[in-house]
Amino acid sequence: MINYRFLGYILGLLLLVLSVGMLIPAAVDWGYDNPDWKTFMMSSIATALSGFILYVNNLGFEKPLSTRDSFLLTTLTWILISLYSAFPLFFSSLNLDVTDAFFESISGLTTTGSTVLTGLDRMPPGILVWRALLQWIGGVGIIVITIVIMPNLGIGGMRLFYSESSDRSEKPLSRFKTMAAWIALVYLVLTGLCALAYKLAGMTTFDAVIHSMTTLSTGGYASKDKSFAFFANPTLEWICTFFMVMGSLPFILYIRALMGERALLLKDEQVRLFLSFLACTIIFFAVWLCMAHEVSFGEAIRHSAFNIVSIVTTTGYATTDYNEWGSISIMGFFIFTFMGGCAGSTAGGIKIFRLKVMFTLIRIQMSRLLHPRAVLVPKLNQQPISDETVQSVLTFFSFYLFSFCFLALGLSLLGLDFITSASGAVTAISNVGPGLGPIIGPAGNFASLPDAAKWLLAFGMLVGRLELFTVLILFTPRFWRE
Repeated sequence: MINYRFLGYILGLLLLVLSVGMLIPAAVDWGYDNPDWKTFMMSSIATALSGFILYVNNLGFEKPLSTRDSFLLTTLTWILISLYSAFPLFFSSLNLDVTDAFFESISGLTTTGSTVLTGLDRMPPGILVWRALLQWIGGVGIIVITIVIMPNLGIGGMRLFYSESSDRSEKPLSRFKTMAAWIALVYLVLTGLCALAYKLAGMTTFDAVIHSMTTLSTGGYASKDKSFAFFANPTLEWICTFFMVMGSLPFILYIRALMGERALLLKDEQVRLFLSFLACTIIFFAVWLCMAHEVSFGEAIRHSAFNIVSIVTTTGYATTDYNEWGSISIMGFFIFTFMGGCAGSTAGGIKIFRLKVMFTLIRIQMSRLLHPRAVLVPKLNQQPISDETVQSVLTFFSFYLFSFCFLALGLSLLGLDFITSASGAVTAISNVGPGLGPIIGPAGNFASLPDAAKWLLAFGMLVGRLELFTVLILFTPRFWRE
């Protein structure tokens, strides 16, 4: 039986925390003498009242969460926080309707980075801070969920990640609260280092803080319409590239490095595959730019590194319109959109460890065709991969493809062209941000899409961010049977 009272208690606490977060952009707007500080203040009060009512009315019903409770709580948390986070956007001077306000909110919280806003250069500072703060909260939130909660739910092969990365000793690090505290500490320190590097390289303090939050969260919300291209600073681009990679590596390995196991970060097979793939593709596209567009190698490697890392890590920043690099880049970036970073990071997408498992299974199957009697066991990091994990990964791939086709078909039925429908579907489910083509590509945004398309994409962002099954299982009748 689902413990609705305890779920209400937790959701109430989360809304109270969110209401405190709204005071930050309120203070920023007040400091800049912008009238939107009143909007944030009123939204904070409304959110706090709702949270207080839920919290007080459900006191005394605390008990351990069941598997069913965890599924429902995770999905409700993302939906409810996105809904209340849209209040300041809806009531602000931006004059957004409900659809656009919710789209911007859930895009931020899921660290997708798709936007319906223009005129960011003249945007009220509180709005820019709020968008960045949503992505920063969403980034640390998804790390905690994928490391602590999802492995216990058996979603998409995450048990394998759990068995390889969690501390199997009796240290308190294995406990939820301690683990969450370590994650938050590492996340905060990396964000601070990123902001400091941006500041020293030429950004204003305001821009440095905003972009550090959206870089580490691999979210990609920028404070300028031209995204990162506005700064036209190679040093800033290399700093951003470095921290985008840092945000897409397993945070559990950072923690274990702090505990003395420093070699694990580079020994982990998914990390090595991820970094090797980035290096190969960056060099390939740099050479392509040099040959096809007569760009100097230094400029080519910089543009290639920044934009490929941005898409593969599902950040979504852009320094140039890679649609203009030629047809090979369109196909390449479309494929990159599916990939994502490592498990236990802020990045979205399929995740490198699942691709590693798939490659391992393909290699073993081909070996069995040549040696039918050979005993071949799939392994990751020298550890056997269980049949349960293999089945979970294969099922995840199947549902990922199904979800992509469903979203793309739905967008096509709403009148969007093929490239917009296909890239919009994958950018939503992979939480990347920009798609391809002139409408939602790196030079465009999602403002011109019909409202129905925005709601469909918002659903795709939620499903993709929560690893598909967390949301989709709620649509099965069996879930609701006692």
